[in-house]
Amino acid sequence: MKGSVVAVAFFALGLLAGRFGVLPTWLAEGHLSTAALCVLMFAVAFGLGRDPSALGRAVRLNPRLALLPLATIVGTTAGSLALSACGRWAVTDWCAAGAGMGYYSLSSILLTEYRGAELGTLALMTNIVRELLALLAAPLWARWFGRLAPIAVAGATSMDTALPVCVRYAGRECAPLAVYHGFVTDASVFFLVTLFAG
Repeated sequence: MKGSVVAVAFFALGLLAGRFGVLPTWLAEGHLSTAALCVLMFAVAFGLGRDPSALGRAVRLNPRLALLPLATIVGTTAGSLALSACGRWAVTDWCAAGAGMGYYSLSSILLTEYRGAELGTLALMTNIVRELLALLAAPLWARWFGRLAPIAVAGATSMDTALPVCVRYAGRECAPLAVYHGFVTDASVFFLVTLFAG
C-alpha cells in the first residue's frame, strides 16, 4: 500500500498546486501528462524486454482469459444496475455512466450531448473514481479477488494509465492481457454509452 499512498500524495499535491496557482500554467496546458504516460509505458515494456520468459508465459496464458473484457463489461453493468436503486436517475442513465469503463473523457462528452451536463458530470465523476480505485487500491483488489481483479477494475485504463499497476499486481506475463483488455473495453465505450443513453 506504500505505493498507493505515494500516488495519493502526489494527486493531492497536484490538486493543491492547481487550485492555488503555485506552478506555471504551461504545465497544465502542455503535453506533460502525455509524456509521463509514455515514460510509464516505456518502463513497463523495458521490464518485459528484460525478462525473456515473460512473453513466453503470456503466450501460455489460458485462452479463456480472452473473455475477461466481457466479464468486466457484464460486471460493470450489474454494478450500475445495483447503484440505480440508490439514485434519482433512470436505470439506463446509471448504466450509461458506468459504461464509460474508466474512459471518462469520451463517456462524459457523449452523455452531455445525449442527456445533458448533469448526467455528463455523473459519468465524469464515476469514471474518474473508477480509475483512482484501480490505481490506488490495486494491491487490495489482487489480495481479495485474485490477480486479474486489478485489470478488471481498471477497465479501459488497463492499457494505458493503469498498465504499470496491473503488471505489478497481476504479473508481467499479464501485460499483453491488460493491453488487450483495455483495447476491447475501450472500443465498447462508444457503443454501450450510446446504447444505454439512446
